[in-house]
Amino acid sequence: MPMNQQAVHFTKMHGAGNDYIYVNSIEHSLSRPDLLAALWSDRHKGIGADGLVLIGPSESADFSMRIFNADGSEAMMCGNAVRCIGKYLYEKGLSRKEVIRLETLSGVKELRLAVSNGLVKEVRVDMGLPSTGELRLALAVGSETYTGTVVSMGNPHYVIFVDKAEDTDIYNVGPMLERHPRFAPERTNVEFVEIRNPGEIRMRVWERGSGVTMACGTGACASVVAGAALGLTARKVKVEMDGGEVTVEWAESDGHVYKTGGAETVFEGTIII
Repeated sequence: MPMNQQAVHFTKMHGAGNDYIYVNSIEHSLSRPDLLAALWSDRHKGIGADGLVLIGPSESADFSMRIFNADGSEAMMCGNAVRCIGKYLYEKGLSRKEVIRLETLSGVKELRLAVSNGLVKEVRVDMGLPSTGELRLALAVGSETYTGTVVSMGNPHYVIFVDKAEDTDIYNVGPMLERHPRFAPERTNVEFVEIRNPGEIRMRVWERGSGVTMACGTGACASVVAGAALGLTARKVKVEMDGGEVTVEWAESDGHVYKTGGAETVFEGTIII
């Protein structure tokens, strides 16, 4: 291998279909993760993913994470990626703790692992305190006006309740709302949510920087917070997304949002940079 090249080991994982490329940045120092995220995420010319996640050391927690979207932009955090990190750390022997504290750009998150026969079957994540903005914000895009709820889970969300999630023109409406002047310059994630009953919702998501994805953990949390704040749902809800399900609870006891779901390893490999 030429002296200026580096072999990087990666693990492809997904949580409810929200797939990322995971790299142990304690072992591999990546100088331009933003460029690599865009290159590797390409599903035709790269590994294929919704983005790149770096797992590193932390002075304030057990480990840290950085996450880069498929367009190279850096995100604050991702609820599905956090679950995968818990599985990665435990099953690779980097931690034997069943409660792991993870530093993210939106604060330290606590991961509780459900372990059986040495494998992580499920992860419950304390997503922290949500923040609600306008409960009914009307925005015009094209010839239509959409009314949604503004929620922050450490990253921005605009949650729209619809009759049928499958009927939403997500590929056209999503990017227009993401870049609406109301959310400038940071942009926003956009959720389209169908209420099946007070304890179950169907959600589709346009993720800021990635487009339509199979799932979004913070988006699931934001959708439940919006539904409960508007009196449309219970505070504990099963959320069905394109790639799978999670359970989200907005606890009355401490006001925190807790998200529980699985994580899966898809494959591992080595790529030369």
